[in-house]
Amino acid sequence: MIRTGALRWRRGLVLTLPGLWVLSILCWELLNPLGAQFVQLLAATPAIACAGSGRRQCVLLGGACALFALVPLGSGGRTDAGTRLGTCCAILAVVVAGYLASGRGRRITQELEHLREIATAAQHALLRPLPSRLDGLALAGGHLSASKGALVGGDLYEVLATAHGVRVVMGDVRGHGLPALGTVAALLGSFREAAHDEAELPAVLRRLERALQRHLCDRAREHHPPGGGLAGEEFVTVLLLEVREEGEVLALNCGHPWPHRLTRAGHGTPRAVAVTAGDPLPPLGTFPLPADLPVRELDRLLPGDALVLHTDGAEDARDATGAFFPLTGTLTEAARRAPAVPSAVVEHVQDALLRHTGGRLCDDFALLALRNDRERVPAQAAPAPLARSCRRR
Repeated sequence: MIRTGALRWRRGLVLTLPGLWVLSILCWELLNPLGAQFVQLLAATPAIACAGSGRRQCVLLGGACALFALVPLGSGGRTDAGTRLGTCCAILAVVVAGYLASGRGRRITQELEHLREIATAAQHALLRPLPSRLDGLALAGGHLSASKGALVGGDLYEVLATAHGVRVVMGDVRGHGLPALGTVAALLGSFREAAHDEAELPAVLRRLERALQRHLCDRAREHHPPGGGLAGEEFVTVLLLEVREEGEVLALNCGHPWPHRLTRAGHGTPRAVAVTAGDPLPPLGTFPLPADLPVRELDRLLPGDALVLHTDGAEDARDATGAFFPLTGTLTEAARRAPAVPSAVVEHVQDALLRHTGGRLCDDFALLALRNDRERVPAQAAPAPLARSCRRR
């Protein structure tokens, strides 16, 4: 509310400043007993109007100032006609220059807005908004980029309903911001195909590894001569999940943080519990995947329980004193405010993270919450009485 009031006050000042400038000069000319001449200062009025409020006010005020300069006012009546005419011409010259400069600035602003719309559409196509519900799961995702003006950085996530179950990927590319977008695009494109094509989760992970290697090789050929090898060290942490019909959750983890579970243990107060499922594999790109990929079976996701996947941008975030962001405590607080509502959890964590860091993120941050809304249908007994009545007939 305070920022909104200050913004309105500034806009009102910008709109009224040119008029106040003209009024103060005219009053000084009429009331000044010393005979000093300030009418030449009217030439600044069109420039002030163009800079603050636009081309129309620039032309109107500029024309009015040109007329005022020709009319002898107060002590300015002793000014010769040549001086008044020169002042009028100077004002008109400023009007023309301000009008042309304002038009060019408006065209540049429109082009920038158009480019921003294109960039926003491209980034939304890359990291697509999640549906609110998918195959009995309630979903919500959010992303905060450390690069100013970017909606997508080095974090990625996707959720797909397949014939093998609901498959989820959460990843974090080394680095952040726009330079990591190419790697994000390569991995997401590969996952969106492999999740449907591959029956086993390890095969999906191997497809992601091959896509990453192709992308790195192509980028190395573009920036380095043949035979120069890969420049630098590029890797991606990846967490793959498969949620089956009865709530079974399978996981493959390559150097990524394990998720949190939002649960109501013993019908008590909701709380967030960090999932521990053993040591993860190394991140993709550091070492080749082993021949045997250990698929971890997490605790069953019961109806009403939720999983929250995240990148390390939250756990590594610090405030001005160097204190780390309390992710588990924030998730517990979010679960108690709106028990396991994915959209509310994502919004609460994002707001808390921005408050903790003062809006200055050092790394990208992605969050994905999914809740099991599938209801178990109790088994129904056979309609025995109806069968006996049929036999009597």
